[in-house]
Amino acid sequence: MRRLFNRVIPERRHIQGHRHLQFLGSILHDPDIFHLTRRSAAGGMATGLFYAFIPVPGQMILAALTAIWLRVNLPLSVILVWITNPVTIPPIMYVSYKIGSRILDRPFRKIDFTLTWRWFGETFLEIWPSLLVGCLIMATIAAAAGYLLTRLIWRMNIVRRWEARKKSKE
Repeated sequence: MRRLFNRVIPERRHIQGHRHLQFLGSILHDPDIFHLTRRSAAGGMATGLFYAFIPVPGQMILAALTAIWLRVNLPLSVILVWITNPVTIPPIMYVSYKIGSRILDRPFRKIDFTLTWRWFGETFLEIWPSLLVGCLIMATIAAAAGYLLTRLIWRMNIVRRWEARKKSKE
């Protein structure tokens, strides 16, 4: 598991030297936000997945600041925000809106999206409560599932390695 994450995650010195992150100062030199342990990987996974489902600008910044605050793996949390991208956002927002409408007992209506001020002023203002509730529910479920699954897979990998080590000593 650690080898997989190490291949995907950018190097610590690359992140610390990035010119757009210099405003964080010495915070980026905290070794805890770069260590790859079961706790930090699971926390980074949960943080990144949570913010991936929250439709706000600056998701990566929010994920990074939360990872720093919780002292979990920063690169992993920022990378996972990209689960939502221009290809995946429409179906995720559709499902979120549907879930939110059902939870709030509001009528679900088919929406024709157009990127205009009029659409935002009329349609978005009508659907945003359902969309927000649905996004929060999906974000919470994704974060919890990512956290638990990471911990479980990490644990299974450790048990498998211990058993292999025991067999090799026999």
